[in-house]
Amino acid sequence: MADQVMDSTGELKDAAKLMAATEKKCPSCGAALEFNAAVGKLKCPFCDTEVDIPEAEKPAQDAYKPRKKVGVGQVQKDGAAQETELDLKKLEQNGNRDWGTATKVFNCKYCGAEIVMDVNSLSTTCPYCGSNHVTEAADDAGTLSPGGVIPFKITQEQASELFRKWIGAKLFAPNAAKKSAKAESFQGIYLPYWTFDAQTETNYTGEYGINRTETYKDNEGNEQTRTVTDWYDTRGHHSEFIDDQLVCASKKHTESFLKSIEPFDTGDNKVYSPEYLSGFLAERYTLPLDEGWASASRQIEDHLHSVILREIEAENSADDSKINSMDVAFSKMTYKYLLLPIWMSSFTFNGKVFQFVVNGQTGKVGGKSPVSALKVTIAILIGVAIIILLACLRGCGD
Repeated sequence: MADQVMDSTGELKDAAKLMAATEKKCPSCGAALEFNAAVGKLKCPFCDTEVDIPEAEKPAQDAYKPRKKVGVGQVQKDGAAQETELDLKKLEQNGNRDWGTATKVFNCKYCGAEIVMDVNSLSTTCPYCGSNHVTEAADDAGTLSPGGVIPFKITQEQASELFRKWIGAKLFAPNAAKKSAKAESFQGIYLPYWTFDAQTETNYTGEYGINRTETYKDNEGNEQTRTVTDWYDTRGHHSEFIDDQLVCASKKHTESFLKSIEPFDTGDNKVYSPEYLSGFLAERYTLPLDEGWASASRQIEDHLHSVILREIEAENSADDSKINSMDVAFSKMTYKYLLLPIWMSSFTFNGKVFQFVVNGQTGKVGGKSPVSALKVTIAILIGVAIIILLACLRGCGD
């Protein structure tokens, strides 16, 4: 029997055919093609030949109905990943399953090399012959394939320049750190994300406060003023459609770290095709779908809490507000499994590693830069000197 691998729809396909679709060779020189963010095509790194990525097969007409997004008024683009209904009962049955092991061995189909790699990776570049592959998924029943991908639009060189400007604007970053980040240290990686849509209906009770000024006499009999807040009960209903609530589906990365480079334009995604991964790494999800929905629902409730507080204050011309109870009902839940583009790198300063990321679609930079104790000390001394000088000037003026 011929070797089989799992394709993007979750079906087993002939390995040779999938490799032919994945490992595109340059028609001019025979080298492995890579996805090029600048042109949005496969491009040969040696002779610059460009090759279009074939359009993914569209679903049957009755299965694909572009719909208007109630929340943001967007129409789902043709050729984008389709949403799937979120079946909570099915999730409860599969919620406790383990979908990963520590490592696996990848056998290069071209040079025979065996590469030990993270089991959660979807793609890799062979370090021996340079060929690109979409690897066979781990042997875990129920593991989903990506539904869509947002291709890289920011190149490696652009990511490096954006980072240089970002860290250059950090006043207290050491000069040595600003010089240590190199463009060649960037690695393009597709990280897995769940996105969720849901219609929400929220009944709430709360209070709003109206400030007034009153006068009173202090212990010495002097008249004083103070601000007093009068509180009034309120209740109401809030209806909102939530569109593409993002949840990082990798347990290897902290959500707060990646939040710094959001948002992504998730509407500008493409149906998954292995050509987009050529030349990049990719990671499959390690956060199960049910855990992803639990995280998303918490984020949605936090969002609704903030929105309702603002609504209470606006409707009552109030100065303050608080919510006593909030009952959120979710319906029409759908999800997508997307791969999102991120440039990732790190640098070492004084023996400590600092990691940073660049949004591969928008170019937004995030990370934590080191702080020079010397620069902080100098800034404090300068501030103190200015205060002393101003005090002396005022003294001389008197």
